[in-house]
Amino acid sequence: KTNTMSAEDFEKAVYMIRNAPPRESTNEEKLIVYGLYKQATEGDNNAAQPWAVQLEARAKWDAWEAQKGKSQESAKEDYVKHLDADTPDWRESETMKGYTA
Repeated sequence: KTNTMSAEDFEKAVYMIRNAPPRESTNEEKLIVYGLYKQATEGDNNAAQPWAVQLEARAKWDAWEAQKGKSQESAKEDYVKHLDADTPDWRESETMKGYTA
């Protein structure tokens, strides 16, 4: 299997998601992206599970936990693919004009 994604693709996708104007997306979408980011940057979730009453913390923990076992490289690829599917022309967007490696 050839890896067509570079490390810079992931860094650019992170930049885009952090700096693009806010857009309509569901909490579920945001949590998928969060889980992929955490898996890509930290690997498997080893944090203690928050109490269910800590809704936001628990939702984030669950999203990261859902990616368990996925390699950090695969998580980076999936993170970029998620952005590609959601915003196909993101690489040419106004936001990316401010990106510097």
